[in-house]
Amino acid sequence: MKLFLKGERCHTEKCAIEKRNFPPGQHGKDRKPKIVGYGLQLREKQKARRYYGILEQQFRNLYEKASAQKGITGDNMLNMLERRLDNVIYRMGFGTSRPQSRQIVRHGHIQVNGRKVNIPSYVVKPGDIVEVREKSRNNPTILGARDATAHAPSPNWLEVDREGLKAKVLGQPKREDLVQIQLNEQLIVELYSK
Repeated sequence: MKLFLKGERCHTEKCAIEKRNFPPGQHGKDRKPKIVGYGLQLREKQKARRYYGILEQQFRNLYEKASAQKGITGDNMLNMLERRLDNVIYRMGFGTSRPQSRQIVRHGHIQVNGRKVNIPSYVVKPGDIVEVREKSRNNPTILGARDATAHAPSPNWLEVDREGLKAKVLGQPKREDLVQIQLNEQLIVELYSK
């Protein structure tokens, strides 16, 4: 295929480079690479990071805190990820995605126990009351997200009042509550414990 590299201009739709589903070379189609060991662990960790939208250093710090707690490290880590304020807003249905929920928190629309919190990584505790601030109750983004997610059930560990734009954290999220997440947290723990 002509790539138009030497000053030639592309005036047609055919200029795009085709992406193939196999590696280059004579034996590219024949080789089926198997992902084992480290590759599986790394892929699982990257999946979790992208799912929750956090950076590597934040994820590593979260793992360190989870491993310092009593109990199963993988469950502790998922528990802390679920209780992050941006994820709680997403689970409440006041954001249609985690990035949107993160932005809602960053812009100061949320308060926890009557105090404004604009840190997405803030971890809520059982008994906390998370609500939209009085000034932000007519925010079209939050109201639109609430209406768009009206059909979605709220998790067992949150008591959500959609009309009052608030929720109470009833307890810790358990692993069985997170069945929709296709993650093998044990592989992440193995990767970081090397």
